[in-house]
Parts: sequence; structure tokens; C-alpha cells
Amino acid sequence: MDINTGLIEFFGIEEVSRGEDTLVMKMPVTERIKQPVGFVHGGAYVALAETVASLGAFYSIDLDKYLAFGQEINANHVRATREGVLYAYGKTMHKGRTSQVWIVDIKNEQGQLVCTSRCTVAITEKR
Repeated sequence: MDINTGLIEFFGIEEVSRGEDTLVMKMPVTERIKQPVGFVHGGAYVALAETVASLGAFYSIDLDKYLAFGQEINANHVRATREGVLYAYGKTMHKGRTSQVWIVDIKNEQGQLVCTSRCTVAITEKR
């Protein structure tokens, strides 16, 4: 599956590492993801978190039979960011037949938590 399209490509999101129930991705802080006052836009954190959760779910299902779609997401923004690279560490908290729940912690280059998110991903049969 080629993930380098659309929003992922536009924001410069890249995969760093992947495990059975984990996925780490990174996103550079550029003008594309900033608010007018120079800080990372909260929606960019959410987009990064949902990307990690959705791709993590995709990697764990049979794509010939199933699809994964973000169903619900929340995010707590705990630290402002102006520059550098953001790292999103995703971990499966629940892996069921029709849904998965992922926790995604986004940290700056210094390892400080900037956002934590929980995303529910629906698993549906292909039609």
C-alpha cells in the first residue's frame, strides 16, 4: 500500500518504525501545519494521530477483505510547538473484530509530550 499520497504527503508524514501493535511516524513542523501566529495547529496534531491509528489498523488487517476508517478521535494538546520534528507513538489498546482503539502520544524532539490522543478505528468488510 502506497501511503505517500494526499494529506500524508502534503504534511510530510513518514513512517519511522512498526511493530505488531505499534506504529511510530514523524512529521516536520513546517508553515503548512502552523496557525497564523506560528504554533502548530491543533488539527495537525489530530491529523497525525489519526494517520497513525488508521495506518496501524490497516497494517493489522487483511486488506483483501477489510477496510479501516477513523470513527472517533479526541486529543489533549499539552505543549505548544513552533519548530522541529514531531514523533507520534501509536499503540493498540483494543483490537476487536469490528473496531480497534489506539493511543497516540505525540512528542517533540526533546521527548516532551505535546499531544495525547485516543482514536477508535472501525473495521468493515469490503463490499
